[in-house]
Amino acid sequence: MTRCRLCGSAALASVVDLGATPPCESFLAADRLDEPEPAYPLHLRVCTDCWLAQIPPLITPEETFKEYAYFSSYSTSWVEHARTFVADAVRRVGLGPDAFVVEVASNDGYLLKHVVDRGMRCLGIEPSVNVGAAAREAGVPTLTEFLGPDTGSAVREEHGPADLVVANNVYAHIPDVIGFTRGLRALVADDGWVSIEVQHLLTLIEENQYDTIYHEHFQYYTVASAIRALASGGLALVDVELLPTHGGSVRLWARPAEVAGEPSRRVADVLAREKAAGLRELSGYTEFSARVAKVRRDLLKFLIEAAERGETVVGYGAPGKGNTLLNHCGIRPDLLPYTVDRNPYKHGRFTPGTRIPILPPERIAADRPDYVLVLPWNLRAELVEQLSFVHDWGGRLVFPVPELSIVEAASREVTA
Repeated sequence: MTRCRLCGSAALASVVDLGATPPCESFLAADRLDEPEPAYPLHLRVCTDCWLAQIPPLITPEETFKEYAYFSSYSTSWVEHARTFVADAVRRVGLGPDAFVVEVASNDGYLLKHVVDRGMRCLGIEPSVNVGAAAREAGVPTLTEFLGPDTGSAVREEHGPADLVVANNVYAHIPDVIGFTRGLRALVADDGWVSIEVQHLLTLIEENQYDTIYHEHFQYYTVASAIRALASGGLALVDVELLPTHGGSVRLWARPAEVAGEPSRRVADVLAREKAAGLRELSGYTEFSARVAKVRRDLLKFLIEAAERGETVVGYGAPGKGNTLLNHCGIRPDLLPYTVDRNPYKHGRFTPGTRIPILPPERIAADRPDYVLVLPWNLRAELVEQLSFVHDWGGRLVFPVPELSIVEAASREVTA
């Protein structure tokens, strides 16, 4: 990478180098275990002119998203998050029965099904063939396509302008951030609204959330860099919300620049927090790599010592972030013999790079391990409750990020 993809500057500084890993969602079928796996450098840099953090576009969205392993509806808390968002957006934007809502990267229809239930017109734009098919089966109209200016204009011409465009957890997934933003502007009505949820670089840095760095995340936003990205497509930020999702996200409320008006006080407050954290100068990034290294050392020490004591550790979940963690730490089946996942698509497959088997969740109760390493730590509250049965035989839950912590019982927690 020699130039910033947003402003074109050559002033890119290293934040953390995680080595080389396979794409995080390229789960291996059993008949592919003897085949080579491509691995790509995973090196996060930040532009010291516009402060957009980014990795090189070494894989294309077409490679990642034509068939995708992630189905949003398998997370109970995420479906509830979507339901609450739709209810709040209806009130905030004033969506009536004739409103038109478009979601970009609509996955399996987890969010738009709540719009359908309200009787409003909607359309999902989802590039993955398999999850888009699942959305249509669930009754959510879905176009299989990537968003760019041409797609946005074609949808607008066929369906009319959207009163609300939703883009949750996709703004980091596109290397052409300017073209994608122009696509959002093409979709939205001239007096409409755009809502974007994306992980907040502030919490990623402060909470050591380095496992959310992977190849399908091309950039990582502060509110300051998001304002510049939105402006590249003719949108202006009017409000922001800080969310607990994915370990710490921002919800960006934007409108066409011509009607946006002055941003809310909350925008100024978050910009001030980012500046105070040093995220508009290199000093805010210099210690991150050392803290990442400590997460790796602590997790490996725990796994090795558990193995030497003859204790069993298995995994829960097979999220993309888990594969960054497993590969960076060099964890193989000798330390983690398997992980489980609720998504049947992943059963019988193996994690990329580390080749750890993925089994159905029922295996944990059958094997009664001493520890369960929870890889989707961002769903902590949901999973502590969901996995409470592990304590029935004295088992404990382990969370690796932001620092190693062991949940010994429902009300007790030990931080290593």
